[in-house]
Amino acid sequence: MKVTLVHASAPREVHALEMELPEGTSIAQALQAAGWTARFPGIETLGIAIWGRRVDANTRLRDGDRLEFCRPLRVDPKVARRERFAGQGARTAGLFSARRPGSKAGY
Repeated sequence: MKVTLVHASAPREVHALEMELPEGTSIAQALQAAGWTARFPGIETLGIAIWGRRVDANTRLRDGDRLEFCRPLRVDPKVARRERFAGQGARTAGLFSARRPGSKAGY
C-alpha cells in the first residue's frame, strides 16, 4: 500500500515522504520504517492525523492515507483573528466597518 507521511518541523518547512508499506502497518511501524523517529526527535509526542482527523499511534494504515504530524498551536486562532482585526479591520470599509457601541473588535 502507498502512504504519504507529512511533517512541518518549523514554519514554512515541510517534509513529505511517500512510502510503500505492507498491509496492516500501524502508524508507529511506519515511523520506524521511515526513520523519522531518529530524524525528528519527539515526533511520537506530536498530534497525529490521517487526512486531518486525529488518530492514535496504534491505528492501522490503509492505501492512500496521508499521515500528518501536527505541532501544537502557539496562539488560539480566534484570539489571533481578533487581534488582527483590532489593528486593521476597524478603519477599512466592509462588513464590520460600523460596529455597535461597546462590542468587541471583530463582532
